[in-house]
Amino acid sequence: MGPLWLLALIAGLSFFGYVLGRWKSVVLSGKGALAARPGYYGAYVLVWTAMPALAILIVLSLAKPLIVDRTVRANLPETVLADTTQLSLQISGVEQVAAGLKLATPDELQNIRIGVVTARSVFARHGLPLGEDVKPYQLVAAGALNVVSDGLDTAIDAAVVAALAFGLIFAFARVRPRLRARNLVENTVLALLIAASSVAILTTVGIVLSLLFQALQFFSMVSPINFYFGTIWDPRFAAAGSTESGQFGFLPLFWGTIYISFFAMLVAVPVGLFSAVYMAEYAGSKVRSIAKPLIEILAGIPTIVYGFFALTTIGPFIRDWLAVPLGLGTSGNNVLTAGLVMGIMIIPYVSSLSDDIITAVPRSLRDGSLALGATRSETMRQVILPAALPGVVGAVLLAVSRAIGETMIVVLAAGVAARASLNPFAEMTTITVKIVNQLTGDLEFTSPQTLVAFALGITLFVITLGLNVLALTIVRKYREQYE
Repeated sequence: MGPLWLLALIAGLSFFGYVLGRWKSVVLSGKGALAARPGYYGAYVLVWTAMPALAILIVLSLAKPLIVDRTVRANLPETVLADTTQLSLQISGVEQVAAGLKLATPDELQNIRIGVVTARSVFARHGLPLGEDVKPYQLVAAGALNVVSDGLDTAIDAAVVAALAFGLIFAFARVRPRLRARNLVENTVLALLIAASSVAILTTVGIVLSLLFQALQFFSMVSPINFYFGTIWDPRFAAAGSTESGQFGFLPLFWGTIYISFFAMLVAVPVGLFSAVYMAEYAGSKVRSIAKPLIEILAGIPTIVYGFFALTTIGPFIRDWLAVPLGLGTSGNNVLTAGLVMGIMIIPYVSSLSDDIITAVPRSLRDGSLALGATRSETMRQVILPAALPGVVGAVLLAVSRAIGETMIVVLAAGVAARASLNPFAEMTTITVKIVNQLTGDLEFTSPQTLVAFALGITLFVITLGLNVLALTIVRKYREQYE
């Protein structure tokens, strides 16, 4: 059985267990008072039927790829294992051959073994073309892979079915009038809620560790001082007289990120804040019900669409009407183009959050100001905005972190040139763009040219995390003040 069939079996038997448990509790209620409602007894049997089986299915499904990978490696020659740059391709080839072996008939397999036909021609007839013919060691490894994979599938099926049967029988047998089923079920649900809430924490820890280990490996090859204070980004060639594989200056990337984000915030903050003020204080209910969803639609547009908009519309306009007449550039790919389009993209982040924050200001402050003779504009400037300022600052900081992490708009609108310049019509790039560039291609994974992406990633993570923590701290102070 496949995973979907196993999940369907777990769901079906769990529901059956619920019905059985509830039925038994109803029968037992005639012999004495129950410690919980019948539904809790049914839920108790359901939990004991589903949880062990799901746990076994998840654990074995996660372990299966590791076991299969070890099996493939154990059947590869030492010469293949020694070539670490091609090892992943060899393993992928073995997996393709294993899939072809499952499709081939016994006669075709025999013909492949004795050399009457090639494996590539046989597999191609089954819709599985290979780039080159199969080598003998690939056939051996693929055969071992299929044997282990089939054995693991059988073991998973047997373990899940056994866990289902044991859980159902065990829980059904334990249903008694004095069984505190409600407490047991609620404690189980509480444990599930704690596990779900821990996912974000564990994910953050996993991200940090995965970046940190690779970044430390990079810094063992390249000095952190040269990286963080370097002014030249050229990871392809070694500098004269240097033993390092290129120059990895972080400052041009950092400057490009900050410069583009600066222009983005010049657009997003005024437009977003003014639209939030209008919708919160001046717009009628009809206008607000139409305008706010339309503004928030901007947040749902894919960033690649913004990139096309910048490439075909904003970029040529800025080049023809500003850059060329001023003699400051001839390219439509520049900082100003990327900043303007990115600013349009993050307007909803500033607008929606600021609108919610301004609306949350107590009505008593407005009424008190108006009662003292202040106009609506004076009330907004001198009472509401100062009261909402901490929350607005938090919204702006969240928007900044969103701008810093943007990639596609920068690739299409600002280019990939790593330089530090004050000219807003020059091509520049950001940290995220270079992370993508360094992780694409056929570079060796252990080379500094590839590992530098993890150093950039951990640095960007620290920057955005700091901005998010600062924003959440400010917003929390604001909420504590008025709740």
